[in-house]
Amino acid sequence: MTELMAIVLAAGEGTRMKSAHPKVLHKVGGRPIAGHVLAAAREAGAGKVAMITGPGHDAVRKAMAAIDPEVAFFEQTERKGTAHAASMARPAFAEAKGYVAVVYGDHPLLRGADFSRVTERLDAGLDVAILGFEPKDPTGYGRFITDGEKLLAIREHKDASEREREIGLCNACILAFRAEVFTSLIDKVGTDNAQGEYYLTDLVELANAAGHNVGYAVAPEDNVMGVNDRAQLARAEAVFQSVRREDFMAAGVTLHDPASVYFSFDTEIAADVEIEPNVVFGPGVKVESGAVIHAFSHIEGAHIGPNVNVGPFARLRPGAELGEGAKVGNFVEVKNADIGQGAKVSHLTYIGDAEIGAGANIGAGTVTCNYDGYNKARTIIGEHAFIGSNSALVAPVEVGDGAYVASGSVITEPVPTDALGIGRARQINKPGYGKALNARFKAIKDQK
Repeated sequence: MTELMAIVLAAGEGTRMKSAHPKVLHKVGGRPIAGHVLAAAREAGAGKVAMITGPGHDAVRKAMAAIDPEVAFFEQTERKGTAHAASMARPAFAEAKGYVAVVYGDHPLLRGADFSRVTERLDAGLDVAILGFEPKDPTGYGRFITDGEKLLAIREHKDASEREREIGLCNACILAFRAEVFTSLIDKVGTDNAQGEYYLTDLVELANAAGHNVGYAVAPEDNVMGVNDRAQLARAEAVFQSVRREDFMAAGVTLHDPASVYFSFDTEIAADVEIEPNVVFGPGVKVESGAVIHAFSHIEGAHIGPNVNVGPFARLRPGAELGEGAKVGNFVEVKNADIGQGAKVSHLTYIGDAEIGAGANIGAGTVTCNYDGYNKARTIIGEHAFIGSNSALVAPVEVGDGAYVASGSVITEPVPTDALGIGRARQINKPGYGKALNARFKAIKDQK
């Protein structure tokens, strides 16, 4: 396979987003826009990736390095156009072999296959291959000026004649070159255009003038959707979710109301999982076969084992590990906790920083008190233990296998195996006192 280097252009501020954050950090499917582009480049086999960022874009570099630690970053301090931006990666591409692909960093629906569309044209003998598409509305896009399969030029919309603006084949987002062709031409780009900028697309005419073979490939419009404002961000999210839903259903996942279920870029769901309406999967979720996710549940950073029952109205936060056949019911929150095989946390409960043994039963209203205002501590509940309703377990604390905790208890000390733990005040009844209180409270109300 020919060596591929990708240069990702991500220096724009994205002013049309009306945001304090750079455009490429806005998320689609739980991943920053530029992160999708990085992933697509790697999927296509890019061994080296360079990203061009703008001044003060420390957050972009930090986020992208977390996604792909091997990315090399370069800064475009002056905004002089896309060719100028690409040239900032000179230390990376100067010695490049094989192919160089320059890609715009604001296309979150790109796939590795879209890079392959142009690199395969290079494999077939072209020196330059540009990815195009046929949008429903070509307004604003650069037009492909062609002669059969040969690409003669890309005319930016502002520079195009009325006749050229009638062309429906437009520039998408990936420009691929044999490495030696790119390095020989990038410094020859000029600024004779309406914007007075160095256009990357001018490389097409320069390549033709130098006698190189220039062509194009065509991608589906949805794959090359760019994001410049909030409305386009929402449309990209809608397309992403639609594709994910179709993929999961095709793989054997039941979605009762597909349009109301939202997935992240890395959601993993096995066949024979059933998902009811209005469920949201944040990043880092894996669901094993036979699980049922009931309506209005929110799940992030969690592993749901086989035949687990979740919800409705459950919240699983990062670190939640649910063993086979476990149940986490309505209005239950689980964070950084292991719920053992067959254990039940059925309703109205918070389990945080805890370990729940197999077969244990956690009663309604139970709270693991895991935070003292400064530090987190862990609660351990043994196998087949029974925690009575409305109990508070003050961590660090341990309840042994087979032990019981009486309802309404505040447990601050270990409960041994098979013991009964009671941590509540003794009940006292005062005969007739309820009637007296009733009369007194009524008199106060009557006075008002």
